[in-house]
Amino acid sequence: MAAAKKTIALIAHDKKKAEMVTFAKRHEGALSAFTIVATGTTGGLLAEACPSLTIRPVKSGPLGGDQQIGAMIAEGKVHTMIFFMDPLSPMPHDVDVKALTRLGAVYDIPMALNKATAEVILKAITADAAAAEKA
Repeated sequence: MAAAKKTIALIAHDKKKAEMVTFAKRHEGALSAFTIVATGTTGGLLAEACPSLTIRPVKSGPLGGDQQIGAMIAEGKVHTMIFFMDPLSPMPHDVDVKALTRLGAVYDIPMALNKATAEVILKAITADAAAAEKA
């Protein structure tokens, strides 16, 4: 019996959405081994740009999407989070963002907050998934 696909959360602030789409398109093959959960507009952009990906959309971050993904992390349903944050723009829902990243730390999941770290994490979890498949 095949193991269930692990889930990666992909989230991007407005000024980072294009960067997230570029990242996902570049890594579409690797990401296809995972179920993707994504917030609002980011999920729609990813689904359009990467049709081979299985994407489960949630609400927009400011409308509760960050909390939905946080709950999934707490329930063990999200295994990795890639969140392209925009540290230079004020966020009216900054408390939600802090709560989400806090949950990622509390539940000790791999978490990237920029592209450089996302590249490293994706390489590592893809290698882990391939090794688990061979076992």
